[in-house]
Amino acid sequence: MIRLVIVDDHPIVRGGLRDTFAGVDDIAVVGEAGDGAEGIERAKALSADVVLMDLRMPAMDGVTATAALREQFPSARVLILTTFDNESDVLPAIEAGATGYLLKDALPEELAQAVRAAARGESALAPSVTQHIVRQVQRAETAALTDREKQVLQLVANGASNRAAAAALFIGEASIKTHLQHIYDKLGVRDRASAVAEGYRRRLLS
Repeated sequence: MIRLVIVDDHPIVRGGLRDTFAGVDDIAVVGEAGDGAEGIERAKALSADVVLMDLRMPAMDGVTATAALREQFPSARVLILTTFDNESDVLPAIEAGATGYLLKDALPEELAQAVRAAARGESALAPSVTQHIVRQVQRAETAALTDREKQVLQLVANGASNRAAAAALFIGEASIKTHLQHIYDKLGVRDRASAVAEGYRRRLLS
């Protein structure tokens, strides 16, 4: 039997979810909470297997609660259930440790399957959420510096001019300028100093 705790600040929503799982043989709603802080305490006290977590709540939001719960009670899996599927909502929740992310228009059977998947430690994601994650991965791959760009950035960080960097790498000065422009674009900066600072922040520089 999967022990489920529902965390949502709307009593009507909690009631509807409780009714949804009432007829599901392998899932038992063992508790409810109206905000993230209470949800953490209920999940720990009731030894929840899965916590169905809303995102936007008073006192403590779902992302903060998810991160805290994963740290304090890592055996519980968090499944986000919300009306929001913006990238600014999705990615922080996943990064905080949510096992899955569904929208409140999910069908009852989809919800039950997602809870079962979360209990097994498997991801359960709404299609729109999957698209956000794929785009994030694609951006990360695009933003990765090539080995040559890292070499140029390291030389710049060491104080080398374009001419000195070109001589050190046995390439033309125009090529250095091209590499620098690519570095600026990938790091989201506009000048050498900002590129170096961002390089250190991302641990691209030694």
